[in-house]
Amino acid sequence: MAFGRGARRKVDEHRAADPGAVRSGALALLARREYASAELSSALTRKGYASDVVAEVVIELIDERLLDDTRYAGSLVRQLAGRGQGPARIRQELREAGLRDEQVVAALDEGPDWHALAAEVRQRKFGAEKPTDWPERARQMRFLQYRGFSKDHIGSALGNSGAVPDEDP
Repeated sequence: MAFGRGARRKVDEHRAADPGAVRSGALALLARREYASAELSSALTRKGYASDVVAEVVIELIDERLLDDTRYAGSLVRQLAGRGQGPARIRQELREAGLRDEQVVAALDEGPDWHALAAEVRQRKFGAEKPTDWPERARQMRFLQYRGFSKDHIGSALGNSGAVPDEDP
């Protein structure tokens, strides 16, 4: 077994059921970054810790407020919105982290002004001038859609003009 940078070591069978070892492993992970409770449980189980002990330790960490799904959701929304991701992309990430739908909705509602963020992301990528022809408008729309913005956000970022842009100025 290779022990390079990407290699994962499993814990030995004696430590796998030790609540102290599981707690130490959980705190080591939490020291690096914020985790959702389901995400932390999965990480510890993958390392080889006993799932029943992992569940107990995760509950203890939640009770001690060292692990907080609401805090994690808010943190992830701020981080991904700061990278220019829209609410649809962020919603997917939050669900993959194992958060409940009501937590996802609450975190996105407390997020930034999505219309303003879409406009800012469009301007950073394409410049201040709005597109004047359909091919360029479609290109910018696809980019914003890929980033996770809704049609509403994209429309406001592009000036929300329902009129057909002039092909020949």
